[in-house]
Amino acid sequence: MVSDWASDQQAFKGVPWGKAMMWIFLLSDTFIFACFLIAYMKVRIAATDAWPDASSVFALTAFGVKVPLLLIAIMTFILITSSATMALAVKYGYQKDRNKTFILLVVTAVLGLSFVGMQVFEWAKLIEDGVRPWGNPFGAEQFGAAFFLITGFHGTHVTIGVIFLFIIAAKVKRGSLENGRPGFLTGRKGRYEMVETVGLYWHFVDLVWVFIFAFFYLW
Repeated sequence: MVSDWASDQQAFKGVPWGKAMMWIFLLSDTFIFACFLIAYMKVRIAATDAWPDASSVFALTAFGVKVPLLLIAIMTFILITSSATMALAVKYGYQKDRNKTFILLVVTAVLGLSFVGMQVFEWAKLIEDGVRPWGNPFGAEQFGAAFFLITGFHGTHVTIGVIFLFIIAAKVKRGSLENGRPGFLTGRKGRYEMVETVGLYWHFVDLVWVFIFAFFYLW
């Protein structure tokens, strides 16, 4: 029996085009984030001035006690929770349970919106404390540039994800994914593959944050 194991018929037959393109996009985006994090590590190691202590810089006062990384811990918990709600949305989407899928997509979007709001608060606080891309009062001047670049780039991804989540939620609610109603991000009739495609993007954004949290806030 002769079979061509190299043929795309073996690996990609039946795979939605949008899903394949999302994987390719995520792969390219992985290289970008990796370059940013590697550059950050190189700059930090090469810095001649002392690098600011993240536990002190990102501490918040709660009930009269200064808690290190309190806001960052809450933001991380929110994103991890949103990954769980997104996974459930995909599950119920393939079961064609429109109501549960819609609710879970909206919950995921609201969690993402909360994350972005907290990040805006974090930026505002640091700017008020004097942190700038070209310098800061806490130590090495490269800290500000690295922080605003990496967290800003990631925050942009989260914001885009929230927008797409609301769009898909609206399409699920009105039944566009079931009746094949023509439109942006509708996909094929009777298929909820667009929910999974957006879910891939959302899980990627959450995973990237884990690396940012580890390298930028915990190191």
